[in-house]
Amino acid sequence: MKKILFLCTGNYYRSRFAEYLFNFLAEKQGINWRAFSRGLAIERGVNNIGAISPYAREALKVRGCIISENERLPLQAKEKDFAEADQIIALNESEHRPLIRERFPNWEDVIKYWQINDINKTPVEEALSDIEQQVKRLISILR
Repeated sequence: MKKILFLCTGNYYRSRFAEYLFNFLAEKQGINWRAFSRGLAIERGVNNIGAISPYAREALKVRGCIISENERLPLQAKEKDFAEADQIIALNESEHRPLIRERFPNWEDVIKYWQINDINKTPVEEALSDIEQQVKRLISILR
């Protein structure tokens, strides 16, 4: 089974939505990939309450992907996470490349970058729809 790592800042909203949606769709389509997600700077998510953004949870539910109420809390990226991944995607290049350069410089040019803004710059529906389109495109490429 191949692994894809989704990265965002806090591992609470964008990367978690991408992880769960990818796994839900990949399983339905029978592809041999599994996603996991991490945050590049979870200490910046001081206002994040609970395991996953309620916006992400609700958007997943609407798409038929129900996640457990006992879901894990956000996790900080570690070097081993990068090493375990066959493909790595950071959700926003201008936001995440500097963090990767600072904290994981050996991986900066290995990572693929999307352009999905956080909740303070793009409305939730638009951002999650953009992630969904990118995930579906990625799955079609991996098939």
